[in-house]
Amino acid sequence: MATPVPLIVDVDTGIDDALALLYLLASPDAEILTVASTAGNVPAAQVAANNLAWLDLCGRPDIEVTLGSAVPLDDDLRTTEDTHGPQGLGYAELTASTRPLSDRDSATAWVEIARSRPGEVTGLVTGPLTNLALALRIEPALPVLLRRLVVMGGAFNHPGNTTPKAEWNISVDPEAAREVFDAFSAAPPDRRPLVCPLDITETIEMKPEHLRRIAERAGSSPVELITEQDPPGTRSRTGNPALRVLSDAVRFYFEFHRDHGQGFLAHMHDPFAAALALDPTWARTRPATVDVELTGRLTRGCTVADWHGMWGRAPNADIAVGTDPVAFFDHLVDRVGSGMRQLSRN
Repeated sequence: MATPVPLIVDVDTGIDDALALLYLLASPDAEILTVASTAGNVPAAQVAANNLAWLDLCGRPDIEVTLGSAVPLDDDLRTTEDTHGPQGLGYAELTASTRPLSDRDSATAWVEIARSRPGEVTGLVTGPLTNLALALRIEPALPVLLRRLVVMGGAFNHPGNTTPKAEWNISVDPEAAREVFDAFSAAPPDRRPLVCPLDITETIEMKPEHLRRIAERAGSSPVELITEQDPPGTRSRTGNPALRVLSDAVRFYFEFHRDHGQGFLAHMHDPFAAALALDPTWARTRPATVDVELTGRLTRGCTVADWHGMWGRAPNADIAVGTDPVAFFDHLVDRVGSGMRQLSRN
């Protein structure tokens, strides 16, 4: 087996962030060094509470959880409880953790971990880039200290999901995103950030059948089957506690997408980004120079890619442009289902 990938995981948990964490916890090729909590889908304190409780339920209370900035760099915080539920996990209810947060904040954790293992650690950000931008202000050498950075964010040849041109994670803190992309222009070509935008993540469509297959792989009883005909807010009856939380969270996500005309499905942005952090070959990529619009009246938060060197600046990112969603979901179902089966035995 390959040596596990050491990871800093920075999340704004969030339904799809929770599945991304579950995927990484079930992955023998992942070594989670810390989980940073970013304000985004819900406020930072709620994100941290979700992270602590979710890790406890998944049998990993040993993993550090840090608290990040409560606000973006230069703007008021906007959250999206309409998408992710009042606590960020849809209909799911987690038992509050009794363990404390780390004594160090998220930006400090980024810096200290990268310094302690230069050239080894991959950073995965599935929320706004606030904590990483603050970490770069402490340690500008992060682009060369990290082995790789994977970012779920942006939209290039695709509509935004927050404004017509802006994706949520970038639009929450565009100043942070610009600081990160500017700083990582210093990364060597083989360490350029891998950007996972809506162009690719909105092809990662989770459907009730995928959740049923995860439940079967986990050996869950009774059979877990979510249907569009169920009354809104129907709760899972499965005996597997982690699967019950996941099902109640994902049901909310299915209903949200349906109510916005996208079908009874859920775009699982963050689990795909997590998979890329472990194995970048899950995506076909294309190098580009990425920048973020800050002042446009209609385009603030828009990510712009120069694919052809028109700005005269070297590429600062590799952008995911294609994948095989069927193969990815086969992989996700097997890994998450197997992890839940093992968890139920412990």
